[in-house]
Amino acid sequence: MGKGRRRGEFPGRGSTAGVVIRRAEERDAARLTRLVRSSGAYEGRYAAMVSGYRVGPDYIEAHRVFVAVETDSPNAESAGAEFRTGRVLGFYSLISDPAELDLMFVADEAQGRGIGRRLVEHMRGEARRIGVESVRVVSHPPAEGFYRSMGARPSGTVPANPPAVMWDRPEFTFPVGEPGEVIPWQGGSGPVSVEA
Repeated sequence: MGKGRRRGEFPGRGSTAGVVIRRAEERDAARLTRLVRSSGAYEGRYAAMVSGYRVGPDYIEAHRVFVAVETDSPNAESAGAEFRTGRVLGFYSLISDPAELDLMFVADEAQGRGIGRRLVEHMRGEARRIGVESVRVVSHPPAEGFYRSMGARPSGTVPANPPAVMWDRPEFTFPVGEPGEVIPWQGGSGPVSVEA
């Protein structure tokens, strides 16, 4: 678990009110790097995979990186710069060609607030906007259940690649769909409705 508040101490738990998703900026790089390196999902045997990982300004510029930011402003979407420095609760990175969800992290203390769901919905909207029909995800093994619950469809297994990755990883495909379309799914929490 990351430093700071423990899971049960996070204000507004269970709600995404006061959270905006915006395009990452160069100045977010250090915060995104800290979020990756402190992720509780990468403790123990998985720690080596993120110990030296860096989300740099060059990465942010090269890819579609979006952050979920906590804000107190009720008009945060149009508020401008004052919400850009709020606490980063999570982020994702979408590579467009070929379409892949390269990174997705939610801060340990923000788990259970629906941040991951909002990020996936936003990612699907962004993929639709750039004309992508489906998005590949190579999942960290502990995140497999989350991706399944979000409607990702199993598409294979990516074998271990020592010394960088010492374990096989499940591979999924997120169908993007059209706004309002219900994407049927045989597992997880049921069908997923694609929001605009």
